[in-house]
Amino acid sequence: MADAAIQLQGVFPPVTTPFDAEDRIALEPLKVNIARYNATRLAGYVVIGSTGESVLLREQEIEQVLGAVKEFAAAEKILIAGTGAESTAATIERTRRAAALGYAVALVKTPHYYKSQLTPDVLEGHFERVADASPIPVLLYSVPQFTGVTIEAPLAARLAEHPNIIGIKESSGHIQRISEIIVTTPAEFQTLVGSAPTFLASLTVGAVGGILAAACVLPELCVDLFETARAGKTEAAGKLQKRLLAPSLAVTSRFGIAGLKYAMDLLGYYGGPPRRPLLPVDSAARREIAKIIAGVQPARSAKTAD
Repeated sequence: MADAAIQLQGVFPPVTTPFDAEDRIALEPLKVNIARYNATRLAGYVVIGSTGESVLLREQEIEQVLGAVKEFAAAEKILIAGTGAESTAATIERTRRAAALGYAVALVKTPHYYKSQLTPDVLEGHFERVADASPIPVLLYSVPQFTGVTIEAPLAARLAEHPNIIGIKESSGHIQRISEIIVTTPAEFQTLVGSAPTFLASLTVGAVGGILAAACVLPELCVDLFETARAGKTEAAGKLQKRLLAPSLAVTSRFGIAGLKYAMDLLGYYGGPPRRPLLPVDSAARREIAKIIAGVQPARSAKTAD
């Protein structure tokens, strides 16, 4: 069984998947992005997550991206692979493949298509079977804003008893739910959050880190917030949280992945187009994103809003 003592403290960006103008995976821009992230204090990378447009990728593309990030990532960065699928069997298959490619942790989202039948007991059985079969530790993934399925504290507490389930990524941004999960699970169970606007509040109640889309654009600001909060510098951390609020909302709930990728382009990363059916942001959104980002960090690229 995998080493369940792996520590996931810190900030992890959910790495975006670059596409070229012909909608193909673009590995060279991915290499450039990872090289820049390698020079930061990010704890590691989440690959094939929601922000990586995982549901829009073919199986061979998933493997291609996982392999490329493994090759490009610095040795000290912790690699987490998104491996969740609708069926238990497919999730196990993806998880075993990620382990074979050298990933340290599997991030397993809830199934969701047959949501009316996905009771806590059904979900418990699913996650336990995946954890039993996984060669690497499992991180539960609750993202109800996309799936309509939530891992509540009682289910998290039961699953936390499994020796190969080491934590949860809770992305709802619901502080009461996060607090309840932290209170009802063992001290070694690691709660990470996926909501940058409530990152400081989550850290205050005991979250150990964040998997934040905003970290794809502003990694150092996200890490500064994490480290300042962990040092107990409450006032300084509050100021950093306020700085992060507008850009984090812009690249998640307001403009989504297309907005995030445009913000990356502005700061010298490769964002590029989203995959259809998603569309690039329009000119009005580009102007607003550029204004928001400029208020936090000057643009590095020659790209301008039109």
